[in-house]
Amino acid sequence: MSASGPAFYDDDAVFATYMAARQRRDNPNDTLEQPVLLELAGDLVGRRVLDLGCGDAAFGRVVLARGGSAYLGVEGSRNMAAVAREMLAGSSGQVRHCAIEDWEAPADAFDLAVARLSLHYLADLTPVFAQVYQALADGGRFVFSVEHPVITSCNRGWPAGTLRQDWVVDDYFVTGARESAWLGGTVRKYHRTVEDYFRALQDAGFVVEQLRESRPQREQFADAQTYERRRRIPLFLFLAGRRA
Repeated sequence: MSASGPAFYDDDAVFATYMAARQRRDNPNDTLEQPVLLELAGDLVGRRVLDLGCGDAAFGRVVLARGGSAYLGVEGSRNMAAVAREMLAGSSGQVRHCAIEDWEAPADAFDLAVARLSLHYLADLTPVFAQVYQALADGGRFVFSVEHPVITSCNRGWPAGTLRQDWVVDDYFVTGARESAWLGGTVRKYHRTVEDYFRALQDAGFVVEQLRESRPQREQFADAQTYERRRRIPLFLFLAGRRA
């Protein structure tokens, strides 16, 4: 049986495998996702930051170290929320254990909202984007990353237990739930096109400012072969919008 994001990571075996993978050298989160996300987030000094699907809340440490005035992480996974609280211990950062879909946004409470690789676990983005819009002050920005639609469209070509060597893009415009074997479990994600994400931001009222992909930069990689491999296909898609 497949599981959604929070339930998937609350499988203790899956969670242990995930945490070990995050420690690997040249992992894609650190080499491809975080550098672009931080660039899009911009100057954090004095910013009140909301992090939807915060995971271990390591981004909260970065926010506060770079001068952010407040940080709130919302995390649906019990395992992730526990690690996040440990990560932020001794800081002003806060974590709320709550599914993204169930979180009720206070109005005008944040200057920046981020969602890092969490939105592709959600069946319906419309109410979530509306909540984010409400939570941001005028001029506030929403920056998110998701698995790139060329990845989520189809998982054929990924033999179990091996490095993926070939990527198949198929059923691209057949959007909706996808199930795939990952980290020793079966996870359910939702495939959307690039256009779907772009229009969801616009429909929520945001002015779309940037669209980026995870183009690798050589200086982020210790291993040259890993860098060359990551040049073959984009793993992540990024969008940034502003509340007018």
